[in-house]
Amino acid sequence: MAVSLIRLLVLDLIIAAIIPIALCQTEAPSPASESCNGIFVSYAYTDGAQIPPNLKSDPTEQPYRFESTLTVLNNGLEELKSWRAFVGFQHNEYLVSASGAVLANGTGLPTNVGGGVVFAGYPSTDLKTAIETAGDVTQMQVQVKFLGTQFGVASPNVPMPTNVSLVNDGFVCSKPTMQGNSEMQVCCTKDSNYKSNSTIDDEFLPRQNGDLTIMFDVTRTYDSNYWAQVTISNHNPLGRLDNWMLSWDWMQGEFINSMKGAYPDVLDTTDCIFGEQGQYYQGLDFSNVLNCESRPTIIDLPPTKANDTTLGLIPFCCRNGTILPPSMDPSRSTSVFQMNVYKMPPAINRSELSPPQNWNISGTLNPDYQCGSPVRVSPSQFANPSGLQSNTTAVASWQVVCNITQPKGASPKCCVSFSAYYNESVVPCRTCACGCPSTPSQTCSTSASAILLPSEALLVPFENRSALTKAWAELKHLNLPSPMPCGDNCGVSINWHLYTDYSRGWTARITIFNWGETSYADWFAAVQMDEAAPGFQKAYSFNATALDGVNNTIFMQGIEGLNYLVAETDAANPLKDPRVPGKQQSVISFTKKLTPGINVPAGDGFPSKVFFNGEECSLPLVLPANNSYRKSPVMTIPVLLLIVIFMLMQQ
Repeated sequence: MAVSLIRLLVLDLIIAAIIPIALCQTEAPSPASESCNGIFVSYAYTDGAQIPPNLKSDPTEQPYRFESTLTVLNNGLEELKSWRAFVGFQHNEYLVSASGAVLANGTGLPTNVGGGVVFAGYPSTDLKTAIETAGDVTQMQVQVKFLGTQFGVASPNVPMPTNVSLVNDGFVCSKPTMQGNSEMQVCCTKDSNYKSNSTIDDEFLPRQNGDLTIMFDVTRTYDSNYWAQVTISNHNPLGRLDNWMLSWDWMQGEFINSMKGAYPDVLDTTDCIFGEQGQYYQGLDFSNVLNCESRPTIIDLPPTKANDTTLGLIPFCCRNGTILPPSMDPSRSTSVFQMNVYKMPPAINRSELSPPQNWNISGTLNPDYQCGSPVRVSPSQFANPSGLQSNTTAVASWQVVCNITQPKGASPKCCVSFSAYYNESVVPCRTCACGCPSTPSQTCSTSASAILLPSEALLVPFENRSALTKAWAELKHLNLPSPMPCGDNCGVSINWHLYTDYSRGWTARITIFNWGETSYADWFAAVQMDEAAPGFQKAYSFNATALDGVNNTIFMQGIEGLNYLVAETDAANPLKDPRVPGKQQSVISFTKKLTPGINVPAGDGFPSKVFFNGEECSLPLVLPANNSYRKSPVMTIPVLLLIVIFMLMQQ
């Protein structure tokens, strides 16, 4: 009996010693990783099962749960900073969770990742080498556990991606190989042809260029909270933000205690009061806390708060969310605010600092931006506020790079119409140029082409153009579809009119219409003229210049006193007359001396791209037909009389 008890006691001691060791170890690297003297990346499918609903009639739409693991292992000679890996999902996967990583494009989970997506490390962003860790796999490797839903791949088939690879700059990856039917592996090595502006000894990655960058600088830190300065900088000569709205995800329960230079769009402390924050900070007066949302949205302050001792007195703050392109005004291409952030355990340490993830920034009528994940960079330096000839260094700094993108299925927010001296008809904005109504009425067609218009029709809202359109079609013997085409649904439209064309030069007239309810201060427009830009001379009512470094692009903005594009307003007699759009107009002159052989009427006199406040506008599919004659101004009078007579006959 005593011997048996001793054996049981020894066995218990052995098990107690083994279990903690097993719990702290990560999964061992694949044997194939030993032959990779670089960055080893693998994707392994681990489990899956069919989930409801049961779609026997359409097996391709049947959903299945899947679990998989992405492994990134550093077998190289240099530390891998801010690792990023691509997984080529191809079965319309809907990713629910990813432990140890975030989507590099700033999208939060759950989300659709079909078509492939790049992952970035979080909270572990850097992978050390075996040399500097004595082979400690926990510091060399990260394993991301995926949980999600895929469609159409039933057992025994395995829903594998098309590809996995490392996407960090300076690496090239071999062709992925399969280990069995459930694991894909690839080895990525340093690219000998890549020239980096950093050295092996650099502690941080170099700062990157982008259309817009956001700096997250921790300026002061304490055990339970820190002060951060957020700097939004526009670098694109045609990029712009109006009424910017900035959002991110807190990953560790942080909350915003106070701010200067900006403000949350919602003051809400509910999540703190009834959550872990309220239990931990029992002595904190949450009535003074600004926001406890896990994904707050920040907005700029109005100019009246710039000198407010509580909310303002921050350089480059308080501009109603307007960030102009540097080509327009460098001093107004940046926006800055500061905030006091409280942390939660286990990060209650002044050196435990982590930036928020999944950044997104947007404006009103502005380009769409896609933001990457924060990357640790060298600490920013600021001028000493006391005026001394010394700089103040941030405690820690992260950079978020955002680039202008065109989301799949997104519609433009402005459109263009074309007209010319040689044709009385205007080629209008395209049908549904800025999107079709979600439930179109039976009285308009979303697929019919827009109908040629008389120039007078450009001055009235689309819903008031029917009589003019029908009269013009009758006069010009144009076919009228039934039902009539829907409108362009754009808040801003631009008419480009070819005004004159003579032997030594030519002119165009640009007119900008605002059909929306929002006025645009400090507006700008730009046109890309593929052949004619070198001959640009001047704009007579706008400030205009040819942009350096931007292909054949002419940049225009309102001169002082004309830099405000008002919203649509009521007419003098609103019960009888249609609403009146805001309007700005200028004639632009070109010389042919620098563009020999240019054919203005054939298309060289029309822009290939048009932008308003950074948003690329929808262009017509056709140009005005050249009838080989120049319209005389006296022809307009009988045309107008015929239209009036036709409209009276319809009443």
